[in-house]
Amino acid sequence: MYRHLFSLPGTRAFTAGNLIARLPAGMFSVSAVVMIAGSRGSYALAGAVTATGLAATALAGPWIARLTDRHGQSRTAVPATVVAVLGAVVLLLCVHYGAPDWTLFAAYAATATTPNTGGMSRARWAHLLAGDAEALHTANSFEQAADELCFMLGPALAAFLCGTFFPEAGTLVGAVLLMAGMLIFTAQRSTEPPPSPTPRGGPPLRVPGIPPLLACFVATGSVFGSMEVATLAYANATGHRAVGGAVLALQAAGSCAAGLLYGRLKPTGAPELRLRWCLLAMTALMTLPLLATTAFGSLPALAAALLVAGMATAPTMVTAMALLQHRTPEGRLNEGMSLAVTGLLMGIACGSAAAGWTTDHASPTTAFWVPVAAATTALLLGMQGRTTP
Repeated sequence: MYRHLFSLPGTRAFTAGNLIARLPAGMFSVSAVVMIAGSRGSYALAGAVTATGLAATALAGPWIARLTDRHGQSRTAVPATVVAVLGAVVLLLCVHYGAPDWTLFAAYAATATTPNTGGMSRARWAHLLAGDAEALHTANSFEQAADELCFMLGPALAAFLCGTFFPEAGTLVGAVLLMAGMLIFTAQRSTEPPPSPTPRGGPPLRVPGIPPLLACFVATGSVFGSMEVATLAYANATGHRAVGGAVLALQAAGSCAAGLLYGRLKPTGAPELRLRWCLLAMTALMTLPLLATTAFGSLPALAAALLVAGMATAPTMVTAMALLQHRTPEGRLNEGMSLAVTGLLMGIACGSAAAGWTTDHASPTTAFWVPVAAATTALLLGMQGRTTP
């Protein structure tokens, strides 16, 4: 099935460019934290700078995506990427030459213009595979697996570059990869969806059924953010801080494998029903890390639990993205998927904060209740509304 996808003209080239451009998404925040904390001696400042960039991305993302829908990917993505790359380079220079702290916030906020590379790739598949629901399901599954792979490899690559060469190396390489990948991606004009200067229907936020789905994305993002903080805190508490990132990467590995397998299955039934089953599975599997830490109290048990728990996240995201594509008005697909990313970012921020507070006021083990609560919330939100055939 995957062989059929990449037999279509131009798909290999735009996928290669998109993967190169998508990898820095998992590099920039880690690189910024290492670079700023190492230079200024303050993790609080580094965290505040990256949080500012996250908030700016949540605000700018839908706007950039709306321009992409109206004017086309190549006309919008390249200049937006240039601004983002310049922001990353200015941040690097400000840190290296000891510029005032406020310049770090301004420079990192400029990187918020980075286009939603995953969303643009999904939009191309939706354009190429219009009318073939089974093939589009496979393509969406591949894209989710690619997301997981990039967010698994990105932080590891950033940490290696910053630690092996110089603190600014991760940011510099990330900026180069982003620009090069975007130029390769946008050069594939034959697969680019046509622009929609006058899109049909209203903004996605006003379409019935989309706001509850976006709320589900926020809750799912909270699962990701809280699990990350709880895992790192637990690894630190057990005296294995250095391997915390590797243990956490197992969740992404499990999700990546499940996403590729899920893409080989033929979707059946209403998409809302499929989403509910996926959310139910995610809620059940998110209890495994909690059980591993409370019953066994060992990092290897947690690692195994994360590998299995991660297998529920990709199918959930694939199904939710497919449902969002189905509900989004014609000509507004990039905007709709960008809103989903905004919801995920909001959820990650909230989940991280909640798990951090729980860790400080209770224990790292107790913090594993937060992803369980977030997954349950996502399930309850997914149970709302009627199904469509």
